[in-house]
Amino acid sequence: MLSKSARIWLRLAMVAGLGVIYVPLLVVLIGSFNSSTTFSWPPSGLTGHWWSVTLHNTGVRSALWTSVKAGLAATAVALLLGTMLAFAVQRYRFFGRGTVSLLVVLPIALPGIVTGIALNNAFRTVLDPLGIKLGLFTVIVGHATFCIVVVFNNTQARLRRLGASMEEASADLGADTFQTFRYVTFPLMRSALLAGGLLAFALSFDEIIVTTFTAGAGVETLPIWIFNNLFRPGQAPVVNVVAAALIVLSIVPIYLAQRLSGDDAKLI
Repeated sequence: MLSKSARIWLRLAMVAGLGVIYVPLLVVLIGSFNSSTTFSWPPSGLTGHWWSVTLHNTGVRSALWTSVKAGLAATAVALLLGTMLAFAVQRYRFFGRGTVSLLVVLPIALPGIVTGIALNNAFRTVLDPLGIKLGLFTVIVGHATFCIVVVFNNTQARLRRLGASMEEASADLGADTFQTFRYVTFPLMRSALLAGGLLAFALSFDEIIVTTFTAGAGVETLPIWIFNNLFRPGQAPVVNVVAAALIVLSIVPIYLAQRLSGDDAKLI
């Protein structure tokens, strides 16, 4: 049992830690309603004008659509490859199984700038001779490298909890591999895949470092748009609004993924 003073100090440390994370986000949200055209604090006044301006900004809308396309495509690739890898590693025993698992998880542990430089060099070496330049396709591939990790971890964790007994029972009753997957495995995996997909999309939507090295000319995602317009005259209010919107948009898939994972844990 912890002493009363230890519990108090732990609570204070928790509050301080949460404050370091969330107070700056709150400042950004309040700043998006600042009537000033600069990053001034405290706000000189409150207005919703900049939200209307941002909504009609063609650059923001184009960057948003690019981020959505990249996020959806990277998530689709991650769901396909991450799920297949998780089944291979969890359901089968083969030489190099541990190495494969490490190589799949490694990209999310590496610094983004290292991954970005490596991908940039690989694309220029392999794709340039084929006439494929840096663009949306390379951004999707770059994002998929770390989105796969999220789907892989979610799927593997669910497979560990499920075991293979239900699939074996289905096979004993005469179902083939595809019938077992359709009627037994997939329904039990569905929410884990959805949670992994939501997290993967959130990661892709907010990514900037890898995107910088893989986007090439003419491709601008929303985080890249924010970075490019951060210090341009008169753009501070619009940047604040976009950043505030990104905070809200990032919370939604993460919250849904957490709820789905939590509900599944109660059912199994």
